[in-house]
Amino acid sequence: MIPWSLLDTAKVPDGFGDLRLMKRGEEFSIMAGATELMNSRLSGSEKALADLACDRLGERAAPRLLIGGLGMGFTLRAALARLGPQAEVRVAELVPSVIAWARGPMAALFGGSLDDPRVSLLEGDVGAFIRQHRQAYDAILLDVDNGPGGLTRAANDGLYDPVGLAAAHAALRPGGLLLVWSSAPDRDFTQRLRRSGFAVDEVRVRANGKGGGARHIIWVAARAAGPAGPRR
Repeated sequence: MIPWSLLDTAKVPDGFGDLRLMKRGEEFSIMAGATELMNSRLSGSEKALADLACDRLGERAAPRLLIGGLGMGFTLRAALARLGPQAEVRVAELVPSVIAWARGPMAALFGGSLDDPRVSLLEGDVGAFIRQHRQAYDAILLDVDNGPGGLTRAANDGLYDPVGLAAAHAALRPGGLLLVWSSAPDRDFTQRLRRSGFAVDEVRVRANGKGGGARHIIWVAARAAGPAGPRR
């Protein structure tokens, strides 16, 4: 078996430790400590994140999406494949080295998607970009942790607490969607979403799509089309 080789390490701003980019043959892996955050062979649930958003948005003429977490680009590429020429996709990535990896050793995985005119790549905390705008997005897609809690940095907890969910609710247009990827279910998070004014579906997906693999969860949380806000 071909051994893994370490290509690079990256500091997570205000985080708990380093990310490591590993390679074995043509396979890439991004690790945080002993936890594998993503693997280039297992892209099904990341693609499903984009497909679920596009399926439920329907035929909006010029949708605007915010993707939290660049990763290996699977969610971005899946979104671009489904969206029309008037769409706008903003991708927020906290770790500068992940952007460098996307344009360097992992460039083939991205297939030129970062140069698509519909794409804006934002370096920084996705939570800050959410809080900057009101009714700006048709969908916000979050894949920055292994679930609804900070994995690499404590500040990420703020994406999933009532204050963070209220900010996401405010940043969505009426009928907009918040989608959150997770490696496992979390009943408390489902309840927080509902208390924050979202109609919630929990969708079970496989790590490698139709190829099977581990079971993951994607919350699809819809903001009401009318003016109703979070319940107190």
